[in-house]
Amino acid sequence: MTTLSTLKLSAAQKTTHVPQVQQRRIKLVQRLWEQTELAKAHLAGGNYAAKKMRTITDADGVRKQIEVGKRVKAWWFTADNGKLALCVRYGTKVLELAKGKYAVEVAAEKDLVATLDVIKAAVLAGELDTAIDAAANKLKAGFSK
Repeated sequence: MTTLSTLKLSAAQKTTHVPQVQQRRIKLVQRLWEQTELAKAHLAGGNYAAKKMRTITDADGVRKQIEVGKRVKAWWFTADNGKLALCVRYGTKVLELAKGKYAVEVAAEKDLVATLDVIKAAVLAGELDTAIDAAANKLKAGFSK
């Protein structure tokens, strides 16, 4: 026991439960990261191909995981007034960023990455928690009949 007595021991334990608010923030931040990568590729003139793992069963009955492409749709579009607009989505629902405001007006395509970074910081700070909660509850209500 003399070796362990040289260390400072504590009663700390790793939490096994992540709060639902934190899970939703993480999900949205991951989607914002995908949008950032898509915007960077768009500005560079290339394509962004996200990957995901999928489990398939061979003809022999052996299950294995393969990497397949994942479709990522751009959240930005040209609005009716001719300016670039960026919507933030949670699942299939568009988040209401402020009362009656669903999009961010972006000056130019080169500003997309910076705008997405600002939105990501707002999500991590918890500024969009009520909008995320409303969208998640709407999404959840669609599954119950």
